[in-house]
Amino acid sequence: MKIYISVDMEGITGVNHWDEVTKDKSEYSDAQAQMTAEVAAACRGAFKAGAKEIVIKDAHDTGRNILASGLPENTKLIRGWSGHPLGMVQEIDKSFDAVMMIGYHSRAYGDGNPLAHTWSSSAIAAVSINGKFVSEYAMHMMAAEYYGVPTVLVSGDQGLADEIHDWNSHVKTVVTKEGIGNSTVNIHPETAINMIESEAEKVLSEPFERCHNPLSDSFNIEIRFKTHMKAYRAGHYPGAYKVDAHTIGFKSDDYYEIMRFTFFAF
Repeated sequence: MKIYISVDMEGITGVNHWDEVTKDKSEYSDAQAQMTAEVAAACRGAFKAGAKEIVIKDAHDTGRNILASGLPENTKLIRGWSGHPLGMVQEIDKSFDAVMMIGYHSRAYGDGNPLAHTWSSSAIAAVSINGKFVSEYAMHMMAAEYYGVPTVLVSGDQGLADEIHDWNSHVKTVVTKEGIGNSTVNIHPETAINMIESEAEKVLSEPFERCHNPLSDSFNIEIRFKTHMKAYRAGHYPGAYKVDAHTIGFKSDDYYEIMRFTFFAF
């Protein structure tokens, strides 16, 4: 069994403020250590379930956050950003059996996390696909499904868990926190680590075909930017159309083209 793990930081247990997820801030190191511990727990659970190969994508900010020495052996870690349109699931392909996402967070235009955003907290106000607001989870879950790989487990805030269950109630979620205004109510860090390891082992030890989210036949993505200048720039992508001064749309029957548009538009 070959497993892909994509790891973000805003949904890691205890994280509440941008200073905790920004490298040059004094509070970053604690969140970095917890991030490493939570992905290591997912790896241990996967190995217990019989995984033979695990590829991990550090998918937060610089892509250089996870402490490799804190991971189990026999894992591969993707650091940095290649520039590939699949972004947070770079290198995903049909050879993988399942995807897990650790430390993910609520979408832009949502209230599940003080750090809620989709792709860029500074540039993007909202992203929708086929009329439905989407998170980074949803966009990359669909990117994995493009290759026939289901996302089976996600850890992060309650708002994200609610979105996930709206997509597919069979996907396992580990809720690390609940966002209330500018605050978060967090479970204990060790509890999160134990839950992630346990749920990863459980979901991968059972048939997980029900975790699939079949893709639509066509896609219409709309990106609402925080400034009209960003929208104007994105509107020059081939095939893009203007919805309003702040919003640019793009349509395709091929989800890969949606991700390619997104990559260049942001």
